[in-house]
Amino acid sequence: MTTPFDAPDWRGLSQQELDRGLNNGAAVAGSGDIVAGWDRRSAEMRARHPAHLDLRYGPRERNRIDFLKAREKAPTLVFIHGGYWQMRAKEAFTLFAEGPMAHGINVALIGYTLAPEATLDQIVAEIHAGIDDLAGRLPELGGDANRIAVSGWSAGGHLTAMAMSHPRIKGGVAISGIYDLEPIRHSYLNDKLGLDAAMSRRNSPIMEAGGPIKPLALTVGGGELPLLRRQAADFAGHRAKYGLPVSYEEIPGADHFTIMNEIASPTGRITMMIRQLFERTAG
Repeated sequence: MTTPFDAPDWRGLSQQELDRGLNNGAAVAGSGDIVAGWDRRSAEMRARHPAHLDLRYGPRERNRIDFLKAREKAPTLVFIHGGYWQMRAKEAFTLFAEGPMAHGINVALIGYTLAPEATLDQIVAEIHAGIDDLAGRLPELGGDANRIAVSGWSAGGHLTAMAMSHPRIKGGVAISGIYDLEPIRHSYLNDKLGLDAAMSRRNSPIMEAGGPIKPLALTVGGGELPLLRRQAADFAGHRAKYGLPVSYEEIPGADHFTIMNEIASPTGRITMMIRQLFERTAG
């Protein structure tokens, strides 16, 4: 795995450069309009699949799962939303179930408490608790409890990597994720996250020596911020170093937001990655 040639070492950046290098919204013109479109299309998708929304898995307000059923006894993709662990909600990401569902894959969108109301330790624990609850419910919902994989975007890509250790998870597809939290800890994003060195380390997948021997596909847009491209490339190299199943792919021309077109579409590249993951882990 090679580091993108234009990706700097964050340690050599000024505070302003580091903050700018992690600010996806500022980097993509019209990102606000793109997200507003996600909201509208997701509301339409939720209206078409109202049967199993807001299934509670824990005591906090956002401890809820939306389960969208594609077919009986099908595998299930757990999808984790992004927003740097401090923004957005599962309800804005329902449209991204459309691609996998076209291939007979159920999709469960999991909500979690945002920072600063929750620490990153607590957020990771909530994701694991949500997977526990979902696995227990799948037989009654009509899904296959033995075929669960996880995917997520941005902060959800990080939480995808952190969910790989869950015993019910067979593999993952992480989209534009963060795998080393140290640059986050030193940036403007830490105002709400409140990471210290120890919390950053134990929640950085790239700091883990080894890991579960499960397939993980890492993807990022070729037009994304260099620091994010480096995060994915470095983590792919880390997994390869420990002999863990991994693939790394840049989607040409995609930025941090347009990359999600590749899961919204039934023929999108990320949809194909998810389909291939379930095929690989079948049986």
